[in-house]
Amino acid sequence: MDVHGRDLRYFVAIAEELSFTRAAERLFVSQPALSKQIRMLEKQLGACLFRRDRRKVRLTATGEALLPHARETLATWRAAEAAVEEAKAAERHTLVIGMSTSPGRGLLPALRTRLVSLYPDARPVLRQVNWADPSAGLADGSSDVAFVWLPLPDGERYRYAIVAQEPRIVALPHGHPLAARAAADREGAVDFTDLLDEPFLALPPEAGPLRDHWLALDSRGDHAPRIGGVVASAEETHEAVANGQGVALLATGNAPLVVRDEVIAVPVRGISPSRLAVAARQDDERPTVLAYLAAAEKVGAGTS
Repeated sequence: MDVHGRDLRYFVAIAEELSFTRAAERLFVSQPALSKQIRMLEKQLGACLFRRDRRKVRLTATGEALLPHARETLATWRAAEAAVEEAKAAERHTLVIGMSTSPGRGLLPALRTRLVSLYPDARPVLRQVNWADPSAGLADGSSDVAFVWLPLPDGERYRYAIVAQEPRIVALPHGHPLAARAAADREGAVDFTDLLDEPFLALPPEAGPLRDHWLALDSRGDHAPRIGGVVASAEETHEAVANGQGVALLATGNAPLVVRDEVIAVPVRGISPSRLAVAARQDDERPTVLAYLAAAEKVGAGTS
């Protein structure tokens, strides 16, 4: 039996008003249409629901039995509709922010403040993504915007705003010979040429051009890197450096994620800086996405 919610609403309205005329007015339908729907419901149920005469309308025993269940069904459906609307609103206002490590630098609170000033109902949700995905969830759509390191694979698919540009430094195990060389250097730094023969920690191959960036391939000439290990998180990097598997290039602002205990970091001359950006897919025109990017552009430019 397939009874429509509309039929139950009509039935309940008549049962409560005990008048087809008043029920029709309450439901904003014509009385003939209401009567027709009730006749069809009675036919489906195989039972009469109302006794009608010139003066009054009464529920039959079958109608009395149906009424509490009809009310309960309608209440359940109203609750379901409300839940669906709430879920739709949450989905509409939720902004999933992907990142491979916490961006730090005060960026998250600054961008959140700017976003909610324009869209008070916006719900920024942070999502941690493995380093194997340099797009931090943008590529597969699991993130709406993301903090990413440039260059991005398939860069034409994305728009971005640079929020930080920092020198790259090298993480070394405590007691590494280059640490002493840096200590003796006037600038406290080492030249990248001093690192060419060192084993390097690399991102997973899926990271593509970002793996090349952190191996500084653009500064090696014909000197191919020695890979001492593959790392997919800051904690893995710390452990691998501390255990002597290799050295690792870092953005200056990310040093606190790796440098502690047996790991130190020193500046490196002769390589380009790192660039942290907030990115989104080119075809995503949702207002909250565009607002987050605009906020990132202002923060990156140092404007208020």
